[in-house]
Amino acid sequence: MVDDAYAAMKRAIQDSSFAPGYQASEQEIADRLGMSRTPVHEAVIRLQEEGLVRVLSRKGVLICALAPADMREIYDVIVAIEGRAAELLATLPAAERDAVAGDLAAHTDTMDAAWHAGNLPAWGQADALFHRTLVERAGNGRMTRIIQTINDQSHRARMLTLKLRRELGASVAEHHALTDAIHRGDPAAAHDRLHDHRLRARDELLPLLESFGLKHL
Repeated sequence: MVDDAYAAMKRAIQDSSFAPGYQASEQEIADRLGMSRTPVHEAVIRLQEEGLVRVLSRKGVLICALAPADMREIYDVIVAIEGRAAELLATLPAAERDAVAGDLAAHTDTMDAAWHAGNLPAWGQADALFHRTLVERAGNGRMTRIIQTINDQSHRARMLTLKLRRELGASVAEHHALTDAIHRGDPAAAHDRLHDHRLRARDELLPLLESFGLKHL
């Protein structure tokens, strides 16, 4: 039941059913989810550790909002972890590099098809799978856990700005270049391709947030 409550609360936060700044008691949240209070209480503790909610003394639970400054910090962490993951993948034996590169290329092809079809949710899902594969296949469990927490925190911002961004085709090309560097076994090039890709995305996203006056999301 705790796992169910945790998953239900996380979905509600990610799709903004529990919008940023929403505040309620654990009982009110439990009622909205159709659950009892005890598993919701345990789920709240886990979600607070992940930075998605804050427990306010005698005031209930607050759904955390993100500001542009938060997104800048998040990108610093992403660049560091994914850059190292790209290096590690490029040092794998050739057969393993081939397998990883094949999966990364498949996700990128799905992105490309979704972009041309104008299917932004499918594009976002394939992009997330590309970056999750990049880190998970590097074989460092701590990096995987950290990046998952970061992705959970930034999910709302990614989905919102996806509708505003104009350079989705650039991401496809950059993913191909990164995949090629991994396939060739070139750690320095893989790191550089990832670094340039993520910084370009950051430098596109943050001005969008500011230009639309999105101080909290």
